[in-house]
Amino acid sequence: MCGRYALHSHPDVIALQFGLSVPPDWKPRYNIAPTQLSPVVRIDEGNGREFALLRWGLIPAWAKNASIGARMINARAETVTSKPAFRSAFRRRRCLVPANGYYEWQGEAGRKQAYLIRPAAEGPFAMAGLWEQWHAPDGGIVESFAVITANAAEAISMVHDRMPVIISAADYEPWLRSPDVTALLQPLQDTPFSLRPVSRLVNNARIDDERCIAALEPEKSER
Repeated sequence: MCGRYALHSHPDVIALQFGLSVPPDWKPRYNIAPTQLSPVVRIDEGNGREFALLRWGLIPAWAKNASIGARMINARAETVTSKPAFRSAFRRRRCLVPANGYYEWQGEAGRKQAYLIRPAAEGPFAMAGLWEQWHAPDGGIVESFAVITANAAEAISMVHDRMPVIISAADYEPWLRSPDVTALLQPLQDTPFSLRPVSRLVNNARIDDERCIAALEPEKSER
């Protein structure tokens, strides 16, 4: 599962990492939560790449109301090609979800400890995503997305049994354009990961600052 994440790299770094023609208008976020407007990188109408803000929580085109999106923040890799809510978007509207890390929780000593998880290499990375358009009854259009998850890599399984599918930079273009990308729906087993215990402040979606990603001091450990 992926229920919170952070993206705080400088816009110039994001543009370089994701092949954007101009740096995005983006301020650092440390606690991105479901239903919020969040960034994706996708193919634009001119056949290049664009940085777009979409609602996190995919609303299927056939949905009667937008509330279903709150339950569609993740799509399972095992069923994304067949589940009605996701299969059309997976075929035609895949995207990259930029992040510097995502949060997961593990029950410890009667309470849940939050961890910030990311590849050990510094800098932004891409979570696999798919997006959809929903036509609201008032005529408006809502664009939304989901993060695809798979069984966790061994390095992460001690915290949670699921993780976002991470797309390597070499596979950005195939992920966005190729008709068959099912081979990419695997966890990066050989990639070293950083798992950092962080403050329970991240549990509160209204708290969105650098305190969310700061490592716990030893005397404040919640283990």
